[in-house]
Amino acid sequence: MSYMIIDGIKCEYENARNVLEVALANGIEIPNLCYCESLSTYGGCRLCVIENERGGIEAACTMLPKDGMRVKTNTAKLQRYRRELIELMLDDHRAECTTCAKSGKCKLQEYAKRFGAVNAPYPAEYCSEPMDESSYSIVRDMTKCILCGKCVRVCDEIQNIRAIDFSKRGAKTVVSCGFGDQLADTECIGCGQCAAVCPTGAITIKNDAQRLWDAIHDEGKKVAVEVSPFVRFGLAEELGLPETMPVMGKIVTALKLMGVDYVFDVSQSAYLTVAEEAAQLKGAKKTVFSSYCPGFVKHVENKYPELMPQLAVCGSPMAISAALIGEKLKDESVVLAAVMSCTAAKAEAAREELIKDGKRLVDIVLTTQELAQMIREYGMTFSALPDTAADNFFAQVTGDGKVKTPVKMFIDPEKCIGCTKCARRCPVGAITGKVKTAHVIDMDKCIRCHSCKYGCPKQAISETSGIDGKKVAVVNGIANADKLIEKIIKGEEKYDFVEVMACPNGCYGGAGQPEGFGMKKPNAKLDLFDPEEIAPAADTELVDVKEILKGREKELLHVR
Repeated sequence: MSYMIIDGIKCEYENARNVLEVALANGIEIPNLCYCESLSTYGGCRLCVIENERGGIEAACTMLPKDGMRVKTNTAKLQRYRRELIELMLDDHRAECTTCAKSGKCKLQEYAKRFGAVNAPYPAEYCSEPMDESSYSIVRDMTKCILCGKCVRVCDEIQNIRAIDFSKRGAKTVVSCGFGDQLADTECIGCGQCAAVCPTGAITIKNDAQRLWDAIHDEGKKVAVEVSPFVRFGLAEELGLPETMPVMGKIVTALKLMGVDYVFDVSQSAYLTVAEEAAQLKGAKKTVFSSYCPGFVKHVENKYPELMPQLAVCGSPMAISAALIGEKLKDESVVLAAVMSCTAAKAEAAREELIKDGKRLVDIVLTTQELAQMIREYGMTFSALPDTAADNFFAQVTGDGKVKTPVKMFIDPEKCIGCTKCARRCPVGAITGKVKTAHVIDMDKCIRCHSCKYGCPKQAISETSGIDGKKVAVVNGIANADKLIEKIIKGEEKYDFVEVMACPNGCYGGAGQPEGFGMKKPNAKLDLFDPEEIAPAADTELVDVKEILKGREKELLHVR
């Protein structure tokens, strides 16, 4: 293995693209604003400069590592150079740190404090581009842009959308939609990945937390909140808890302390979404594409309108959960909010097809970051909160009763030792029998909480797929999806079903998650459907989905 000496420390490396990667991999932090390991090298900010053996200054992100090379990262010359660079950036940056949405998490703010860059040597001259609030999902304020190019590259290289790019030249260079357009005029899908990589407050998630507070404080309204299963992972990390720590019960408690009347876990309706898609897949002659990622649906509308008939007809888990909640609570004046890891869900809630019976299914959409903000604003100690069960109320997820969900439980009689733990743990009595030959799972009662699997000493219970004999593909990231779709269109690939998530790490890595969360790989130990997280309270009155829908499955659960 090759090595180089950085600040006197021997740093081994293998297949590193540049010196910056070698340093970061060995625990040496070199300041940088424009670098991202998942994007191409840009070399625009020049903060990652290092000093070579001859005293020359080079950018670590563009410098190729060589075996035996020696460099320094923190000399007096480099510190002075970085301080001057930051001061120049501050000259063109509208510094409203106390009210900025990125305050406390802004890399420019962090480096300005770290290197003592307090003096702006030249008169401030901000970008003249007006703030762009046309998107449902994100806000662009180019007076805070430092031209690092991360947003441009992620939109081009990872998402293949190219909604924004550099325009003009020299001191007037700006990141723009071009031709005087706003984001709403482009093919932007609202995925928010540009906001996820922006190091300053130039691109941020549109904040709707105050709208939820207003609804909570309206005495004439009741408030229901549905929570995506991915939110709990990001929220745990954002609030300083282990990512694998079960926190759904604490989320329910926190929301009810704030004044929310009902809290539901979207996990159960996710199964119903899959069941509806499986029903469509049975008679399909062409590839069926998943429809529960609103960013991907928007992309198909923009780029592949001819594929719209091949999108699954059912709504997203958020929409289906909202439809069920709306029917269950239709006699009450309820404002329904959703907490999602996804920023595109904000735009999804405003779509025409999510209006049922003249009313929007979802009134407000918040992200994980916004929920964390509300928890901090209330002043509660989240880690000390007791657990409260969610208000999930329906007992089965088999849609119209003719299609069984593709996620089924199976008891292997060869492994089962008849301990009956599965039957004792089941919250709805879906498992019967006291000897191994008599154990039966009644799928019409099963709520897919997976309680039976936990505690089984012989792992005799497993789940099986109902999409037998079908060729299924799963792809994350729009650029990756485009490559696969082009091959399917040309006949080079053949799939019966393709699940697409717009974000690089799927819903887990949605742009609504805490900063930096979406760029890391999901923890293999995470369980989206942990029974301790989603099981309803023991005294909850469970209602059959068919009783809630009353024959209106297509009307309420389908969006096209």
